[in-house]
Amino acid sequence: MTDKLAEIMAAKEKEISSIIRPVHEAELSRLAENASGSFRLKEKLESNSYLSVIAEIKRRSPSAGVIAENIKATDQAIQYYNAGADALSILTEKSYFGGEMSDLWQVTDLLRDHQRAVPCLRKDFMLHPIQVVEAAEAGAAAILIIVRALTDDSIHRLYDAANLAGLDSLFEIHCEAELERALDCDAKIIGVNNRDLKNFRIDLSLSERLIPQISDGIIPISESGIRNQDDANRVLESGAKAILVGETLMKENSLDDFIPSLQHCGSR
Repeated sequence: MTDKLAEIMAAKEKEISSIIRPVHEAELSRLAENASGSFRLKEKLESNSYLSVIAEIKRRSPSAGVIAENIKATDQAIQYYNAGADALSILTEKSYFGGEMSDLWQVTDLLRDHQRAVPCLRKDFMLHPIQVVEAAEAGAAAILIIVRALTDDSIHRLYDAANLAGLDSLFEIHCEAELERALDCDAKIIGVNNRDLKNFRIDLSLSERLIPQISDGIIPISESGIRNQDDANRVLESGAKAILVGETLMKENSLDDFIPSLQHCGSR
């Protein structure tokens, strides 16, 4: 694990220490029953014939600094779904990314009130099944599992909890060894993070190298560093089924044109 990632994970472990408790299978199964009508992320991405866009709500990051510090999550969500985003990624980590759990609650409430079938990913540094409970209660359709940050036992605990709660899991990887670990866990959605968390450099060749190694039947996603149609087309040609885009979309003034241009980059 890189120093910055280790720092964030240590801070997260301290943050959630006061809420950690046993999470039983029955509790997770009840959450799945209550969310039975929600739209699944995997189903959404599988159903599209174009490059799906997962639009991220992100106020700041360790690499970019302040992006949009005072933005309301619901305002950004409205812009995203009006522009045709296929799913939303909502950062709920506060100290490093400026997110809040209330962002996820408010956005999923908004989508439900407007009858929008847009699945939401809880983007956070997951360590314990209690965070899966939080995600399910807040209306998320999926959680993030950062393979590099976790032991195999922790990954299995999170993945099993998410499955029981009716949530999909996005396994984030950065190299072949992490891909093998994700495949060994029977991951259904795998995201290649093009940003090296050690030095924050972006390298789209990571998607070009790793996505072709992802088995058929698994949804491959390219994350980070997608700034224009050419970038989107580059990862599409590598086999990406979807892209996760944050900073670029947060700074874009013409989302109604820009998001469709990414979705249909290969048909220019």
